[in-house]
Amino acid sequence: MDFYIQASGGPLSPEQRVPQPIRRTANYHPSIWGNYFLKYASTDCVQIGDHDGAEELEEVRRKLVADGNDDRVDEQLKLIDAIQRLGVAYHFESEIDVVLNRQLLKLSDSFGNTNPNVEDDDLYMVSLRFRLLRQQGHPVSCGVFSKFTDNEGRFKESIVSDVRGMLSLYEAAHMRVREEDILEEALNFSTTHLKQVVNKSLRDHALISQVVHALNWPIRKTLARLEARNYMQIYEQEKSHDETLLKFAKLDFNMLQKVHQRELGVITRWWSEFNVAEKLPFARDRLVECYIWILGVYFEPHYRLARSILTKVIVLASVIDDIYDVYGTIEELLLFTDAIQRWDIDDKNEMPEYMSHIYGTLLAVYSEMEEELSKQEASFRVDYAKQAMKELTKAYFDEANLYDKSNVPKVEEYMKVALVSSGYMMLATTSLVGMGVLASEDAFEWVSGTPLIVRASCTIARLMDDMVGHESEQERGDVASIVECYMKEHGATKEETYVELNTRIADAWKDINQECLCPTAVPMVLLDRILNQARVIYLLYKDEDCYTNSKTRAKDIVTSLLIERVPI
Repeated sequence: MDFYIQASGGPLSPEQRVPQPIRRTANYHPSIWGNYFLKYASTDCVQIGDHDGAEELEEVRRKLVADGNDDRVDEQLKLIDAIQRLGVAYHFESEIDVVLNRQLLKLSDSFGNTNPNVEDDDLYMVSLRFRLLRQQGHPVSCGVFSKFTDNEGRFKESIVSDVRGMLSLYEAAHMRVREEDILEEALNFSTTHLKQVVNKSLRDHALISQVVHALNWPIRKTLARLEARNYMQIYEQEKSHDETLLKFAKLDFNMLQKVHQRELGVITRWWSEFNVAEKLPFARDRLVECYIWILGVYFEPHYRLARSILTKVIVLASVIDDIYDVYGTIEELLLFTDAIQRWDIDDKNEMPEYMSHIYGTLLAVYSEMEEELSKQEASFRVDYAKQAMKELTKAYFDEANLYDKSNVPKVEEYMKVALVSSGYMMLATTSLVGMGVLASEDAFEWVSGTPLIVRASCTIARLMDDMVGHESEQERGDVASIVECYMKEHGATKEETYVELNTRIADAWKDINQECLCPTAVPMVLLDRILNQARVIYLLYKDEDCYTNSKTRAKDIVTSLLIERVPI
């Protein structure tokens, strides 16, 4: 893998005959943000009590917990839906639990079929109730939808005209788990007819815009902050909207935006000292996009430490990924991989300068992590985080070996390495590091065992990444992706391969849903991090690679979440 540099004019001298490695290039575009967010580094954060939203907060809470007759059941569920979609549910977690648990008891005869006299033919409310309860982890039966099907299990054409009900059914169907055929049929049926609705000229333009948005970004797969920003516009147009809730949601969004701006400003200051553009010009400089990634995992103000830790880790992992994928020789990569396994700062002296730079920075980040967590008597978490990073770099090296051998492995062989190299096993473990007392040693033992929800999240990450990026990666000579592996092993066309991979992705979402139903292996708040990681992948890799090519919709996402305030 070496060649000799030819000096201009005359023969090569012994000093000039210095072997230089052949290095590939991906020609990644530079950061589109630079140090834009550095200006927020010294901005004071505001708290919820620093604006006029405190009064609105308490008024919404009173409405949510107010007792009432059975006629209020529907209104409470609608209020919970609005609270969640507006991104302020973190203020009302215990109240939502109480209300949904109470409604579950009242409606258990409807879901459990213990009282055949209970009837509810409102498709919108049946679907909404089902989705809210499943989102909360209640394993309610999908049999509640059988009343909307005929004797052959097909949904009745009579419900097609109920567009709002069909939209609610569509959203509920995304909560399905494996072997729930009625929800599979519900998704196909509602999707088909909602697409037809879009092509019709209906007077309710607000409803049509909801349908268009939902077909691209269903609630189950959407980041809370983006859903909140979008839903504010929709909710405001509804005649029955709660003005107090809407005002509070807007104030809260802007308050959190200031918190996030300052966090990113501080991290930008750290990143600017790393100087990736000059010292590692071959790598993707995507700090802002990485912060958005982690903002998708947790946006709530009490997760500041977790966001800081995970953003630094993921942006360094991205650069390391590019070293393995694009720049490093196999000899250098072996040196780097072995050094990571030993985790010894002295090893940096044996590396090329570009590697030494990132290796020292990586170890420093984990040292800072350990110092911070030792204050909480939780430094054991860093050991798990280090092990996850070791496993990730080992997978990167195994992939580089596949490239070096210039072969196309079998699908099973490829996926064994690729699920780890997706980075999502490492992220799942590291996402718990800054989460407080709920991230117990038992929780780290659980996540380190690669449970089903983690494997499912990794599957979604790997397959979506490969499908949108395999053609450009093949052009620059990367290792074969799952697309090439499947096509060769099964003699399939690209179209047939995409159908199979999309089926696997859909099954992975079902597995995530299953793992989030009670009783859960760990607290739901921990499972939500892994669910959110899958949501980020769906956002950034649906139809295109918006991380690598961040001039795409990623730019609009950054603008809407971190720059533009919501008008009050």
